[in-house]
Amino acid sequence: MNTPDNSEKKILEQKIDYSKIFRIIWSRWYWILSCVIIALIIAYSYLWYTPAVYSTNGSLKFDEKRTELNDLLSSNSNMYSRNNKLQSEGFVIQSRDVLLNAIGRLDYKVTYLLKGKVRTTDVYPNKPFPIEILEQDSTDFINKLIDITPLNQSTFSLKYKDGKNDVVKNYTYGQVVKLQGVTFKVKGNYSSSDDANYAFRFNTKADFLGRASNILTKEAAKSANVMQLTLSDKNPVFAMDLLNSIMKEYVDYDVKLRGTSASQTIDFIERQLSFLYNKVQQSGGALEKYKKANRMIDLSSSTELSMQRYSNQQSQKQALKLEELAIDQLQKQIENNRDRVSLNFNLEGAVGGLLSGLLSQLNSLIIEREKKLVQFNESSAPVQQLDKQISEIKQGIINNIRLLRERNQKTQSYVENQIASAQQELNNIPSAERDFAKLQSEFDINQKVFSYLSEKRLEAQITRAAVVPGATIVDFATSYSIISPIPSKIYTNSILLGFLSGVALIFLARVLNPYIYDKDTVMSYTNTPIIGVIRKFPGFIDENNTQALSLQQPKSAFAESVRSVRTNLSFLASEKNSKIICVTSEVAGEGKSFVSVNLASTLALIDKKVILVGADLRRSKLHRTFNIENKKGLSSFLSRQADLDSIISKTSLETLDFIPSGPVPPNPSELLHSSMMKELLSELDKRYDYVLIDTAPVGLVSDSIPLIRNSDINIFVIRSGTSKYNSATIPDKLSNEYHLNNVVIVLNAFGDDMLHGNYYQTTYYGNYTQYYYSEYSNSYSSGGYYMDDKKARWWEIWKKS
Repeated sequence: MNTPDNSEKKILEQKIDYSKIFRIIWSRWYWILSCVIIALIIAYSYLWYTPAVYSTNGSLKFDEKRTELNDLLSSNSNMYSRNNKLQSEGFVIQSRDVLLNAIGRLDYKVTYLLKGKVRTTDVYPNKPFPIEILEQDSTDFINKLIDITPLNQSTFSLKYKDGKNDVVKNYTYGQVVKLQGVTFKVKGNYSSSDDANYAFRFNTKADFLGRASNILTKEAAKSANVMQLTLSDKNPVFAMDLLNSIMKEYVDYDVKLRGTSASQTIDFIERQLSFLYNKVQQSGGALEKYKKANRMIDLSSSTELSMQRYSNQQSQKQALKLEELAIDQLQKQIENNRDRVSLNFNLEGAVGGLLSGLLSQLNSLIIEREKKLVQFNESSAPVQQLDKQISEIKQGIINNIRLLRERNQKTQSYVENQIASAQQELNNIPSAERDFAKLQSEFDINQKVFSYLSEKRLEAQITRAAVVPGATIVDFATSYSIISPIPSKIYTNSILLGFLSGVALIFLARVLNPYIYDKDTVMSYTNTPIIGVIRKFPGFIDENNTQALSLQQPKSAFAESVRSVRTNLSFLASEKNSKIICVTSEVAGEGKSFVSVNLASTLALIDKKVILVGADLRRSKLHRTFNIENKKGLSSFLSRQADLDSIISKTSLETLDFIPSGPVPPNPSELLHSSMMKELLSELDKRYDYVLIDTAPVGLVSDSIPLIRNSDINIFVIRSGTSKYNSATIPDKLSNEYHLNNVVIVLNAFGDDMLHGNYYQTTYYGNYTQYYYSEYSNSYSSGGYYMDDKKARWWEIWKKS
């Protein structure tokens, strides 16, 4: 008996077939094309809606050369030092003071805007209606957008928001307009052909900090002392003007900063000189008066030596006092402000490298804090972190200042002792000479300190006059380029994204698909052999399957696929003269009746006596296919209400007969389990070559079980695109549960759709029964053997429409 043995084990090997993957993707090329078109539309809309951002570049060169005058005064000059020069100067360039001063160089007070349907554009440097500001409060003024609309050649209207209300007022050109905190007049007017909608807004310098903070600095080349500056903005002209203004302001700011130390020194000396000048005058007058009164011209040599020693000690004491004042000034700078700190000239030789290093670190942190304030407020975490570091550095500086003050005080104590010793020597000389020596010494001390300070003031003034900028502008910003959005890049990315989205959509559809579509998927779930793949019917099928009987296209791929099932059936139960074939499926709608009808028809065409039995006693529709009434049928025979000959109906095919299901009985399962059903099958087996039984779905009711157990061949129908994965496991379950070895599978309604096809190439090894049949895919359509109607291409359908 040549029947399939489901107990045989198959060895399955699956390899990825990349050609199948390509065909799967190509099967939905229109999905990919649609995604690409949608992505291009989105890209076009984005480009149309998003304003372009432009970038402009300039460069600065930092000069470390020193002039001969600088070298001459190197011990007294106190220029601003830089650690990690380019980075430090980058912080300075982006500091709030530099940016605000640079903005002040521009015409920033009024912004003119062109209002479009989608966005509002800054028209800088154009002034469609020049506005002259007469008065403006520094902080409290209207900072909202004001719409301006020309009414005629001499009048216009202004519209702005006052709370939630719109305020509209009419004015004449040149009329003084007073709004909140600002008084101005519009000097120009529109041309009659100008239909554009304009608006304007009053600004402060701070309003442009956000746009100015877009500046980027970097080293122009490795190991080069040139910095490249880049500024981006939606208005290219404004970006160029602002970048040039920033570079100019930085150069001036650098000159000012380099002269800060000398200026502070001059201010300090001026305060000391104004005090010492009066003391010099007083001491000189007292000495002159004493000389005249006592007629003294000169001192003895011993007295002169004692007086010189006393005078020197007093001069040293005064220098220590000046140093103490400078220490106090430095401590006040550290404790009471956040500005950068410079050493006073009195401390240049007194401080060590540690204090100078701490001051340099403090200045660097203060510069970095100024940069952060452009982007963050004072309560933000980055600024708070810098404040903590500044506080720690200041504490270290104050500790060093304390040590410096202690050393100064110890030195003063030592000098005081020396002065006391010199005073003791002076007390031993005669009274007249002693008094004269004291007056002479006081005059000499004041004169020396005054001369010393005057000399230092001159040196500081020379140093300040010798200051040159530490940087020069190499290239001004004179051109610009668009940096975003770049149309070519946007379109390229959108095409790529659309393609990937289309492919992702294909694989998502596959992942979410619960249905079986091809034989490879079936074979991966079951050991039961597939004896045929029936193509999708080439045309419309009504609910009664009447077209299937006509076989209008006997040379179609569909008809040939049914014949291949017929051919393979001849090898099953080949030792029997007649065969009982049971056709079932998991659920309704999978095409078991359709397969039964077409299989019966093809068997009848080769002169086989065939009878088709409608054994679905619950909801059979098979009688409608043959246009036969269902008043008498299988249920009538099983309930002994009719004999066999009376329920057999003839069809349009001479060798094909049909038994309808008959009226729906109250006990269909019991009737099919009865001995009458066995007698019926035995009698039909004698009369016909093939007995095809169309049964109820096994996944819903158990009516089919007695028929399956008494059949020679059991065909389990799986419908492509309708049956779920679980249905492929049912044939194995039937075989194992009822010990059957005659269950086979027919894949019904197979189409050419590759979307859900299996992308593995399946190979079987071992004693596994396989049957030959063609899948009748599109690759065979050009062979000339089938006469299917050629499918119209999409462009042909479009032309017809």
